[in-house]
Amino acid sequence: MDEQKTRDKGLLNPASKFYRFLMLAFIASLSFGSYFAYDIVSAIAPSLIEELQAARSTVGTFFTMYSLAAILAVLLGGLLVDKLGTRKASLLFSCLVFIGAALVWKARSIPVFFLGRFIFGAGSEPLIVAQSAMLARWFRSKELAFSFGATLTVSRLGSLFAFNTGELISRYFGSFRYALLAAVLACAVSLLGNLFYIILDRRGEKVLDLKKEAETEKINLRDIKEFKPTFWYITALCFTFYSAIFPFTALSTDFFVDKWGIARAAQSSGGFLAQVFNNFLHMFSTAGGISSIIIFASMVFAPFAGSLVDRIGRRVTLMIFGSLILIPCHLLMGLTRIYPAFPMVFLGIAFVLVPAAMWPSVPMVVREERTGTAFGLMTAIQNIGLGLFPLVNGFLRDRTHSYTASSIMFASLGVVGLGFALLLKRADRRENNILEKTTRKS
Repeated sequence: MDEQKTRDKGLLNPASKFYRFLMLAFIASLSFGSYFAYDIVSAIAPSLIEELQAARSTVGTFFTMYSLAAILAVLLGGLLVDKLGTRKASLLFSCLVFIGAALVWKARSIPVFFLGRFIFGAGSEPLIVAQSAMLARWFRSKELAFSFGATLTVSRLGSLFAFNTGELISRYFGSFRYALLAAVLACAVSLLGNLFYIILDRRGEKVLDLKKEAETEKINLRDIKEFKPTFWYITALCFTFYSAIFPFTALSTDFFVDKWGIARAAQSSGGFLAQVFNNFLHMFSTAGGISSIIIFASMVFAPFAGSLVDRIGRRVTLMIFGSLILIPCHLLMGLTRIYPAFPMVFLGIAFVLVPAAMWPSVPMVVREERTGTAFGLMTAIQNIGLGLFPLVNGFLRDRTHSYTASSIMFASLGVVGLGFALLLKRADRRENNILEKTTRKS
């Protein structure tokens, strides 16, 4: 009888493909708001600096506060998901994201801005951990790789919209605070998506008799002593590579406005939506649009890069190549007047290749039961760089009144990362070139 009842529910049958992909839509929406709210600060940095009369280092500190919270969240977030369950934990994290974004929007002093970003960071990073557990719960035996790719694409859409609409919203409505309000609304949409997920997941759990959520990725300090040099070289490369990307984009919009005088938003008549569409059409001629080239490249080409890595292997070679690209890109922007869209395209190529080769390498160099610790540790160390270098970037800009010193710093991170990639190549050779081999069976 129960089986017949389930079958009669048609599209709303939790065992149906439609139901599963409806779940995917809500799961993917969870991080759209947090990605939008994270990058909106970068997108409107010129307006923030002008209206708040703030130093560039202050804007950098917004990201530092986020990363401080993220480091703590990575250490504790996995434990919370295990203790509360994915549904309760994800709702808690979504609420923290919404509250943090709302606090940033309403802040009238710099310390309150910092507090808002800290609360926002405390919810955003563990929400991604919970999101991964949701995907594993519903797609473990079906379309798992696709579900992760689709979720990443929706997340990156949040960043893409932030960079390409932030200054336009500020200009159209007369203040940067409206862009921050848009971030709050985006986080509200994600919170609503979480509520729908909880309703549908609870229903699906009863009908399908789903098992307890998969154990999340969290750090077990006892595992660390077993890691090989290959893991530590990958982690060091992760630290240097991401430190040369996201801390750069934290102030890249201001960089492009300040040095090249690039427009903050495309000139356009018509209503607001028409202007948004026009801004996307002129992505390569606005400061925020050029900043988003890296995100756009990742969003479009990351799935193809993953397939390429599966097919040809050569993970270390791709990491070496991607690290090498970083160096001339940052030097060209810092030391020449070449239009920045061109080096940003190549920076986007590096941002596609290195992560596609780096993250799948971790399970190949650590034991299966240690992968949670490995990924958690890598993420924590990565966030140290993401917290430190936006602050240093802003400080150098304030002291030197140009971005030349910052560009040299980011190029230097590329050099150090290239060194770690070469050391990884040597260490991998000692282990029979496991990272250079293909995983695809012929």
